[in-house]
Amino acid sequence: MKGSYILVIFLKFNSTIRIGRLGNLNFKRGFYFYIGSAMGTSGSTTLLNRVKRHLRSPHQKKNHWHIDYLLENDSVSIIKVYLIPCKIKLECKIAQELVEISDEYVENFGSSDCHCKSHLIYFKDINKHFPLKKDNN
Repeated sequence: MKGSYILVIFLKFNSTIRIGRLGNLNFKRGFYFYIGSAMGTSGSTTLLNRVKRHLRSPHQKKNHWHIDYLLENDSVSIIKVYLIPCKIKLECKIAQELVEISDEYVENFGSSDCHCKSHLIYFKDINKHFPLKKDNN
């Protein structure tokens, strides 16, 4: 299956984290949305296998993408995953839309192969932008 995905990540503490060639970056406590894609039809390049890789322990994989460096930090946890099965790559469109409503974004994160500002978008308070609707039934 091909498509794009969103990892909703929570960072418990303000942290300085080394992110590959981007170097040491300062991250604020809060919620981050990481937008990626997997357009392969088999093996590790499928949508499900790419997301499974992100969910594995950092000790079970080598750091390859910017997101790998962030996810190996002990104060980081993935709290939600959205899969978007699709034959076309929506990663950049989703990232651009989220940047527009975000509190901030981490410049050049995850976007070394495109012209996006970032594929890691920061929200101090996730409920401000994405309120959860309570069901009264």
